Amino acid sequence: MDHVPIPVVALRPALLQVLDAITDAPAWICNARYDVLAMNHTARALYSPMLADTRRPANTARFVYLDPEAAKEFFVDYDLVARDVAAKLRMAVGRNPHDEELIALVGELSTRSELFRQRWSSQDVRRHRPGRKRLHHPVVGQLDLDVESMELTAEPGLLLTIYTAPAGTTTADGLGLLASWAACQESLATEV
Repeated sequence: MDHVPIPVVALRPALLQVLDAITDAPAWICNARYDVLAMNHTARALYSPMLADTRRPANTARFVYLDPEAAKEFFVDYDLVARDVAAKLRMAVGRNPHDEELIALVGELSTRSELFRQRWSSQDVRRHRPGRKRLHHPVVGQLDLDVESMELTAEPGLLLTIYTAPAGTTTADGLGLLASWAACQESLATEV
C-alpha cells in the first residue's frame, strides 16, 4: 500500500486505490485549502521538503508562506507559486465563504506572512489548471514536471494532482531515481 492517508478527512477506499495504482508518477489528493489528504510514495518523496513540518495535514500554502526559505529552495519559480496559491485560496473563499477552516487558514497566513498579505490584497483569483512546475529536489536535483489537477466529481472540493515528464527526458530519469529512492526509504522504515 503506497498511499499515505492523513486522518483528518476519510477518503473513499476507491480513491486510495487510485493512488496505489499510480506507481510511476507522484500523485496526491488535496482540498481547496491545500491540505494534502493522501499521497502515493513517490509524491511523498517528491514533497519531502514540505513534509519536514510534522503538522498534519501537510499544507502547501503554509509551506509556501510560512517556510519561505525552504519553499524558495524547492520551488524554482517561487514567486509564481506564491501568487498562484493566494489566487487559488481567494477562489476557494469565493466558492465557500463559510468554510471556517479555510477562513482560519487565510487568517493564519495573513497574520504570519507579509508576502501573503500582499498577494491576498491583489485580489487575483485563479482556478487549478494544467501546467508546468519546476522543482529543485534535494536528492535528484531540478525537475521540470507537467502537472494535471483534476476535480473529483464524486468528491466536490477534492483534487487529484499528478506530476509527469516526457519519456527520455532528464526529468523522467529524475522521477525514476526519486521513485527508487522512495522505495528504499520505505524499505528502511519498515525494517526499523
